[in-house]
Amino acid sequence: MKPRFIIFLLLALFTVSAKAQQNVIRGQVTDASDAKLPSVLVKNTTNNQVTLTNDDGNFEIRGLIGHTLIISSPGYVSDTLYVADMKFKNVKMTPLGITLGAVNVRGKQGFDPRTEYPQVYQKSKVYVLSPTSWFSKEAKDARRLKKYFQKEVEERTVDSVFTKIYVGSLVPLKGTELDNFMSLYRPSYEFVKSNNGASMAAYINDSYKKYLALPAEKRAVPKLTTDEPVKQPAAKP
Repeated sequence: MKPRFIIFLLLALFTVSAKAQQNVIRGQVTDASDAKLPSVLVKNTTNNQVTLTNDDGNFEIRGLIGHTLIISSPGYVSDTLYVADMKFKNVKMTPLGITLGAVNVRGKQGFDPRTEYPQVYQKSKVYVLSPTSWFSKEAKDARRLKKYFQKEVEERTVDSVFTKIYVGSLVPLKGTELDNFMSLYRPSYEFVKSNNGASMAAYINDSYKKYLALPAEKRAVPKLTTDEPVKQPAAKP
């Protein structure tokens, strides 16, 4: 191979690599107390790319100037970021000023990540003869997203059954009391999938008896503050 051709090939590869770097938006997500937030979903609504922040709250996602990012995480107000430049983005999320019961409210219940993000599931596959499918950052990120989407599907399934209208029709609670009750006795995904409507009604009624037996101070779910991380209810059937 001629030296001139080798130099040309190296320059071409360098140019492609540099261009790819320019198409990546980088940033960090923190809360109001500057605590770094891991596992925050970052979605580019323009090109349908999606990623999660790492343990240090950092993210990288493909995008360009003019694209729009949606940053969301349970317990925090979703943030919309218009990409005006390719500088490092510092995103500060605001906790929801409500009890944990309302944090379970999500968007559309018919969430199908396999249809909405087929590229994630394709990249998450592991091939025996392909080392990159095991160890590359892209493959590892895809597997993290796959787990995140599975958890989201499970939570939305519970949301679709354990609704305020349904629970409120079975127990004489309203407003904050109903929110607290639903947070304390939110059923698990496994319970919802393996039980019918009659079993769910029996579970809610039994949970209400347990709720009444609690001291008054134990019936309230702590308010979310900027100094505390979001804690999931421990009570599961």
